Amino acid sequence: MDKNDAIKRASQAKKGSPFLNTEQAAFYLGLCPRKLQSMRSEGTGPRFRRHSRYVRYHIDDLDSWSRDTTKGETGDA
Repeated sequence: MDKNDAIKRASQAKKGSPFLNTEQAAFYLGLCPRKLQSMRSEGTGPRFRRHSRYVRYHIDDLDSWSRDTTKGETGDA
């Protein structure tokens, strides 16, 4: 993904708030929402917060998780 694609994805997902719902966060990370929900249940996904009954992801936490996830991984693609 080139830098312009990343910027476009971030601006579409963010829409003025640093807090994203599951669908927006999944879009931002390039995942499907069900995968992000599954990762949340397993405790392997990015940090999330509960605002009342709503799950929210802060965009800084998504960026941090993404950076930390790619470090040192050999990948199995």
